[in-house]
Amino acid sequence: MADVMRLYHTGFAVIPSPDLLRGRKNADFGQGFYLTDDVAFSRRWARQRSCEVTYLNSYELDCAGLRVKTFDRDGAWFDYIFRNRRGETDALTAYDVIVGPIANDTIYDTWGITTSGFLPREQALRLLSLGPEYRQIVIKSPAAAARLRFLGAEALTAEAIARYRETVAREERQFQAAFAALLAEMNEN
Repeated sequence: MADVMRLYHTGFAVIPSPDLLRGRKNADFGQGFYLTDDVAFSRRWARQRSCEVTYLNSYELDCAGLRVKTFDRDGAWFDYIFRNRRGETDALTAYDVIVGPIANDTIYDTWGITTSGFLPREQALRLLSLGPEYRQIVIKSPAAAARLRFLGAEALTAEAIARYRETVAREERQFQAAFAALLAEMNEN
């Protein structure tokens, strides 16, 4: 991983100084400020609200000297997500930054099946690992927040957001078809 990362966060505010405690404790990687290093994905994640502007915030993070935990789509990643979603104590508080795949059920609506506890761990991990792999980078500590440099914010137009959401809708249809097929295959076995 590079010492300096270019990162993006889309939302309804310009955020020069993120609040690490604002995010949900039961999110995939626990409480923190969530970003991605994929500007195209960040744009596609954009939403619209009546009478609000949607912004794409840009940052640089200097990771030199920070404790960074990187996950792949594997059992350790799944276990960390599973624990955090259940509101259990964050097992990685010693790290400043967590980097890893976004769980696709966060992006595409899959009815909470993957981390509900109703499926065996191996099946849930297979389902959670379907589809494209997008990364999230979560700033967890004040030390990391101090190394996050705000570069600016771009207001996204309603027309652009509508185009981005069409792309997500196509991806979601493909993902849900693959998800349903894999779920049916697992139920047959």
